[in-house]
Amino acid sequence: MGFSVRLVSSLAAYLLRNTVQGRKRYPMVLMLEPLFRCNLQCAGCGRIREYSDILDRTMSREECLSAVEEAGAPVVSLTGGEPLLHPEIAAIVRDIVGRKRFVNLCTNGVILERSLEKFEPDPRLYLVVHLDGLAETHDRLAGRGGVFETALAAIRTARRRGFQVLVNTTLYKETDPEETGRLFALLSSVPVDGVMVTPAFAYEAASADVFLSRGEISRRFRALYDTTDKVLFYNTPLYLEFLAGNLDLRCRPWSTPTRNPRGWKSPCYLLTDGHFRTFRELMEETDWSHYGHENNPRCSNCMVHSGFEASALSAMRQSPANLWKTIRQIHV
Repeated sequence: MGFSVRLVSSLAAYLLRNTVQGRKRYPMVLMLEPLFRCNLQCAGCGRIREYSDILDRTMSREECLSAVEEAGAPVVSLTGGEPLLHPEIAAIVRDIVGRKRFVNLCTNGVILERSLEKFEPDPRLYLVVHLDGLAETHDRLAGRGGVFETALAAIRTARRRGFQVLVNTTLYKETDPEETGRLFALLSSVPVDGVMVTPAFAYEAASADVFLSRGEISRRFRALYDTTDKVLFYNTPLYLEFLAGNLDLRCRPWSTPTRNPRGWKSPCYLLTDGHFRTFRELMEETDWSHYGHENNPRCSNCMVHSGFEASALSAMRQSPANLWKTIRQIHV
């Protein structure tokens, strides 16, 4: 696991504080989408299709910082859309890091290399680049040739300049575990600071037949599971066991609330049943019992990390063996 001591310490203190206060539901990661505009049209992306009517709208710097304070989560994932297209993205990142939050700045990598001059390396800042396979596969899913090589070149430049870089890899129906293994080996040679792996969510707005069922996800990931001791993953070990079908975890949709130009998205990063004006309204007025694979057919095949990593952290605290699995993979 590619979690740093600094991040783990911050998360542990946050978990302890909320436990002492008796809070049952609280966010771990704020999914902040300051805009939906993108320079790609990836096959599995629901955002540019679901929000096609407001692709020209953005959140202001002040709105972004207000959302960070409202949620209070220790980690902020800046996503979208392509966040690097936001005119104030550098200032937004700088302000969030200045508030002692960890920032995952997600990007498809197309304009990353020329955007690096806007940012400064920081222990709390991670650049997260999306790569879903080697060149041919990734470019096909991204809908444009040359995207893989452009993103890989940007990753190498960012690492040379001292930035922490993670890679987010999504598993689709056409994903070849052997190819994914070669991708992980390539990334380890760069080297990147960690790899996040997750199955794609079957967005209703994305009509492409590229999504896996729950059973297919476990069978597909099981072929990769033996590589987990060779790759520096940025997933918890228990979440990886869940993907392989070796552990049962329950979704905690409130753990990754989403704020975007339309408001606070309910119930989660993946489903949209409405939007609320405030974070408090989202938490208090969403009927959380309606969600999860046991309760909602739209959730039946979901194993995406945004809903389950918080559950993995809870399982870690409940067992000394699970705790040790996590601790031994922390890097300094």
